[in-house]
Amino acid sequence: MEEIKGIIVIVGNFGSGKTEVSINLAVCQKRAGTDVKIADLDLVNPYFRTREARKPLLELGIEVVVPDEKYLQADLPILSPVVAGLIRNPSELTLIDAGGNDVGATVLAALADSFRNKHVHMLQVVNPFRPFTDTIESCLKMRDEIERASKMVINGIIGNANLIDETSVDDIYNGYDFVKTLSGESRLPLKFITASAELLPMIDMERFTCPVLPIERQLVPPWKKAVELKG
Repeated sequence: MEEIKGIIVIVGNFGSGKTEVSINLAVCQKRAGTDVKIADLDLVNPYFRTREARKPLLELGIEVVVPDEKYLQADLPILSPVVAGLIRNPSELTLIDAGGNDVGATVLAALADSFRNKHVHMLQVVNPFRPFTDTIESCLKMRDEIERASKMVINGIIGNANLIDETSVDDIYNGYDFVKTLSGESRLPLKFITASAELLPMIDMERFTCPVLPIERQLVPPWKKAVELKG
């Protein structure tokens, strides 16, 4: 992965895997020596939030900003002043994990004052194997809805093609072809794609013209164990 810095807002539809992408991007860049902070603004989905991986992230030296403890299980658009402060005084890489769909992105509009005069990249995570983003047209529609709700502009795509445990190498290849086409249709750059760290040895990297982010799954069901993150 190339070095990524600045304020990066990660958006996408429900089930796109944007939170897993956010966590792994934070870990990857921290391992590369970048100072990283991540803010959990997913106040819609009570499952699979960045805060669920807070302990291993903190152990790696990644600061995790979440709403006050009394609001951790709330599904209300409650913003802590510390989130606004994080945006006004960002680290080398400041990641913001927004909620899914346009509903989750609405909270970003409340941070307009904090974002003002800041150079912000908003990246849309796309999993073509999920409903509502399985066609180019539906991905473009999702983009428009998120932009309207957030009052921000998406300026890049992240390909996160996966079927969780059933993902094959061909799925990665097909997913890449899909987001490559989407990139052309939307005129948005394809920043990177993802692939499970377990699949990487079997993947021909020469097929891709963009970086690949290894995914070490952290957001797993209670009966499974997350991959241990090492510095």
